[in-house]
Amino acid sequence: MEVSSWYVAEYIMPSPLKVARAIVALATTDYTHVLITLGRLCLAMLFAMTAGIILGLVMGLFGVLRSFIKALVVIDTGIPALSWILLAVFWFKNPEVRIFFILAMILLPFYALTIYDGIRGLPRDLLDMIESFRANRTQVLRYLIIPHLVPYVLTTTKAVVGYAIRMVIFAELVASAVGVGSRMGLAQSTFRMDQVLAWTFFLIVLNISLQAIVAGIEKLGLHWRPEATVR
Repeated sequence: MEVSSWYVAEYIMPSPLKVARAIVALATTDYTHVLITLGRLCLAMLFAMTAGIILGLVMGLFGVLRSFIKALVVIDTGIPALSWILLAVFWFKNPEVRIFFILAMILLPFYALTIYDGIRGLPRDLLDMIESFRANRTQVLRYLIIPHLVPYVLTTTKAVVGYAIRMVIFAELVASAVGVGSRMGLAQSTFRMDQVLAWTFFLIVLNISLQAIVAGIEKLGLHWRPEATVR
């Protein structure tokens, strides 16, 4: 970066020192935009996780509704993110509703299909064992299915965090006037490449932090599960 900045214009490749100054400046003046983006991201992911788990359980446990719900979820996976963004702009006036809708529709299928596959992968011997004790459906769900699905939920969350951050930035760029995405759009329109790189730095830190939090929750919640090592 430093060498490139010697030969090209500042609005193409700024020096590392200028980017560092932009990081410090944004961290002290525009940090609220990072908090706004983080709040939008967490709220939408929590909803998508909850709704996806419910839909996945319904698909896995109720054969009557399985084909219908699975078809809707699969159709959702084939709709481009740009289509959801444009629909949200036309359908909703409130920017917060727009971004929530976009992220929810994009992330929900990941959880729904993962939970469904998790139920399908439930060991038959464990199911036979718990049924031998004449457990009712609520007990089977509580003592067998939910503990079995926890690793699936955490793995999906780790997998979609980075993707969700990219989507919320894209949504803010198009559908909002506040947030990191909108500020990156403003920096681009004013040829402030140093600020674009500074915001990118914040997003990388945000992604690493969220991944570390999920990994910590996984380690704490699944401490009973031994790690398999390949020899």
